Amino acid sequence: MEQTLSIIKPDATKKMVIGKIIDRFETNGLRIAAIKKIQLSESDAKAFYSVHKERPFYNDLVKFMISAPVVVMVLEGQDAVKKNRDLMGATNPKEAQKGTIRADFAENIDANAVHGSDSLENAKNEIGFFFSKKEIC
Repeated sequence: MEQTLSIIKPDATKKMVIGKIIDRFETNGLRIAAIKKIQLSESDAKAFYSVHKERPFYNDLVKFMISAPVVVMVLEGQDAVKKNRDLMGATNPKEAQKGTIRADFAENIDANAVHGSDSLENAKNEIGFFFSKKEIC
C-alpha cells in the first residue's frame, strides 16, 4: 500500500468543503491513515514550500498558505499518489476535468483547494514534515 500527503488548502477550509473533499478520497478507495487541522506558521509554510523559493510565486504561496487553517492527511491505498493526483485534477482549475476536486472547489490556479504529493519520494518527505510515525495508523 502506498501513502501520500494531501493538504486541503485555506480557500477550501474557508468555504467549509472539508467533508466533501474527504468524501472524494474515501469514496475512491483512499483510506485516511492520519489527519489534523492546523494553522501553518510563516516559517512552516516557507520550509514546506522551500523547493519553490526561487520561483516568482513563492511569497504569495506562503502568504496564502498561512491565511487560514489547513487540513493535512496521510492517504493510503493502491497507487495512492496517482489516484490522489487524478482526484485533484489539473493544477489550474480551468484545465481540470469536470468532477475533479479542483474543478468543483477551486477558485483559481493560486487558490486551488488541495495539494498532493507528486511522487512516492516526495510523499515520504512531506508526510515526515507533518506527522510522526506514531500518528499514522
